[in-house]
Amino acid sequence: MAVVRQQVTADELLQMPDDGFRYELVQGELRQMNPAGNVHGRVTMSVAWRLAHYVDENRLGTVYAAETGFRLSSNPDTVRAPDVAFVSRARVEAVGEVEGFWPEAPDLAIEVVSPGDSFAEVEE
Repeated sequence: MAVVRQQVTADELLQMPDDGFRYELVQGELRQMNPAGNVHGRVTMSVAWRLAHYVDENRLGTVYAAETGFRLSSNPDTVRAPDVAFVSRARVEAVGEVEGFWPEAPDLAIEVVSPGDSFAEVEE
């Protein structure tokens, strides 16, 4: 994962033009994310599909795909997009429809670890 050195806010990240890359924000610092490989994508899809099926069948909440950003902290802002995320129905109903990033951490975040991911990157 390449580090782009400039401080930005979550709102600025949301307004960035599409340059073909995916970014996350860690304490105001942009992090360019590498595209997922074949196995990573297949495992992520399998997990997301199974979780979404269970959550929908039991009306538990909402499952989000990897492109969904969650604002974890502010000033400086941190926005992360886990491979798969779940937010409970109670929280979805309390917050309502959101334009932009989900304003809090999800109830469950699933990150599929690839062989090239360092422990420090995953831990962060």
